[in-house]
Amino acid sequence: MQVRFLDESTSRDWRIVAHPVNQNALPTGLEAVLAEGAAMSRFAGKAGQIFEGFVERGGKVVGVALAGIGAPGADYRLATLEQAGAALTAKYLLSGEDELLLDLSGAGLSAAETASVLLGARLRAWRHDAYRTKLADDKKPSLKSIAVKGAPVGSEAAWQTEAALAEGVEFTKLLVAEPGNAIYPESFVARCEATMQGSGLSLRVLHPDEMKQLGMGALLGVAQGSAREPRLLVMEWNGGAQGERPLALVGKGVTFDTGGISLKPAAGMEDMKWDMGGAGAVAGAMLALARRGAKANVIGLCGLVENMPDGNAQRPGDVVTSMSGQTIEVVNTDAEGRLVLCDVLTFAQREYKPAAIIDLATLTGAMIVSLGHEYGGLFANDEELAAKIDKAGKASGDKVWRFPLSKAYDKLIDSAIADMKNMGARFGGSITAAQFLQRFVDDSCPWAHLDIAGMVWADKPGATWDKGATGYGVRLLDTFVRQTLEG
Repeated sequence: MQVRFLDESTSRDWRIVAHPVNQNALPTGLEAVLAEGAAMSRFAGKAGQIFEGFVERGGKVVGVALAGIGAPGADYRLATLEQAGAALTAKYLLSGEDELLLDLSGAGLSAAETASVLLGARLRAWRHDAYRTKLADDKKPSLKSIAVKGAPVGSEAAWQTEAALAEGVEFTKLLVAEPGNAIYPESFVARCEATMQGSGLSLRVLHPDEMKQLGMGALLGVAQGSAREPRLLVMEWNGGAQGERPLALVGKGVTFDTGGISLKPAAGMEDMKWDMGGAGAVAGAMLALARRGAKANVIGLCGLVENMPDGNAQRPGDVVTSMSGQTIEVVNTDAEGRLVLCDVLTFAQREYKPAAIIDLATLTGAMIVSLGHEYGGLFANDEELAAKIDKAGKASGDKVWRFPLSKAYDKLIDSAIADMKNMGARFGGSITAAQFLQRFVDDSCPWAHLDIAGMVWADKPGATWDKGATGYGVRLLDTFVRQTLEG
């Protein structure tokens, strides 16, 4: 989706004109048929609400859309403005029109608010049609551009920042949406290298031999059943003060998860292509931070493996030694994400000494049972960090809900033959998974774990996404950096 800003001299006959409308405040100068039609359809300007009418202007029929943007003083105003932009795109994406005019004259929006409307419009336009060769013409997206009239001063600069964020979200969606034969550890790295070239990010890739030398027995144990070699991808952005300790973002990147020897049921296994959603979110967030030139030091680390069953796969009952030196009894090979993350967490702390760590993972089905598809699960060893992530979640629309950590849960992963086992009892599964990860985090390091199993993929369209990959996590991390590290 392209965005272009018009000056006052631009003249053209527009077939679709859209007006952002505050709640209960129709714009002045509307034709009576539009004002009355909006009232009859109970259009009230609520966030995401759309009214469409048709009028004759200059001897031509013009479609006029009123897009509700909610009340001006409402909480999380930018998120509601994104909904308005997304609703416009959803309405006209398949309309046959290639451009619409967004008329902001008299809307009273700031530059940042204008950029939020445009961000929502662009995000909702993303689709993954690469493998669909027989789409009918009326099912193909036609809307390619939004022209903006009457934008306040500073809107173009504000949009450039949000366009960088949109690029990061779109990259995450692409990584998550691709099938397992297209995205695997090596190709994930290759996609990042190609996309991030010239961005200012410094990339480092660890191969199996290096990981073995570092003692990453937990991660390598997951990977040993696959013909695809694992990778550890590190993306470094140094936009903050020299010598300032970085924020570390850690992503689980199981590019396809069969469950290993603890094989998953066949029904629904195809969805396990998105078990790398945490790594996808970290990669997209790093791209967004670099593209907008974030004034912060941030390290992104993605542990990339494929979990497959073959004659070399690890078995239930195996004991592996992690990079931290702690031993793990693998009681279930389908609880593999935590085995990948624990070694990456240790590596991040030893190599980069971060000021804080946030990890993201599609870690447990139990989280979907708990929260459905509305919130990501938040666990943290630091109250201040947890509060800042919650605030960023509300502001960005990538919402989180906090869960407990305690010794009572931690003892459920004690093992009779090793330092711990990789899975507890059936109940409280998301919590015991987080307790497992906490055993690999130094007490002095603020750490948060986001279980995003229910958030990276959607079976129906949402506020700013079509069905499929949602891009969850990128806006949360970007907002966290803006609010916490950039002030």
